[in-house]
Amino acid sequence: MQITRQQVADQIGAYLRHQLTLENMVDWAEQQVLEGEFESTTVRDAVARLGIADVRAFGLTWDDCEQLLRELGFAARVEIAIAK
Repeated sequence: MQITRQQVADQIGAYLRHQLTLENMVDWAEQQVLEGEFESTTVRDAVARLGIADVRAFGLTWDDCEQLLRELGFAARVEIAIAK
């Protein structure tokens, strides 16, 4: 299965919305690096970056997510809402 930029953006979005843990996103990325075909080298590089996000020396900041999304052709938006 070919991994697309939309799939990578969806993973990052789910992580930022706390719908996906860092561990789960890293596991997904590692699996894709091992088995996946990629839409482009940009997609491959983004997935590879996500695959090392659980290593303390690399981590994954908001700025990292924003940059990855931008490289994939997306933009991150923040919405502030009243807590329930």
